[in-house]
This record gives sequence, structure tokens and C-alpha cells, in this order.
Amino acid sequence: MPSIIVHFSNEDPIVGDVDVLPTATDTLISLKNPRKKDGKDVPYLEPNVTIVVWPLSRISFIEVISAGADEEIISFVRE
Repeated sequence: MPSIIVHFSNEDPIVGDVDVLPTATDTLISLKNPRKKDGKDVPYLEPNVTIVVWPLSRISFIEVISAGADEEIISFVRE
């Protein structure tokens, strides 16, 4: 499931997951687990929302995040 960054006109970008990337004939995009780039909740969505559907006409562009670009989790271990 690819992760994408969706850029809207005059709004902050939203990060989420999609089952398939939108094609040229699509008019809607379905985004799972929507969140801001810093991982916080999107302020205009309810906290329990897991899937959002937006019309592609509101979107400026979409960035696809490769699987290798995920952040590494570094934990500190006290011995």
C-alpha cells in the first residue's frame, strides 16, 4: 500500500495511504489514515476518521513516498 503526500490549493499537505494510485480517468481519491506531515491529526477531520474521499479537482499534485523513505525508529537502550 503506497503512502502519498496530497497537496491541496491553499492548504497544508496531507499524508496517507492508498490501495492504488489514481489514474488519469479517476475523479476521486480515497486516502486511508489521513494525517499531517508531522503525524498529527488533521484539524478539520474528526479524530476517528480512517478513510477520506476527496475530488481530484481540489488537489494540486501528489507525491509518492517510496517504501525505503520511511523513517527509522531509533530506540535508546540502557544497559
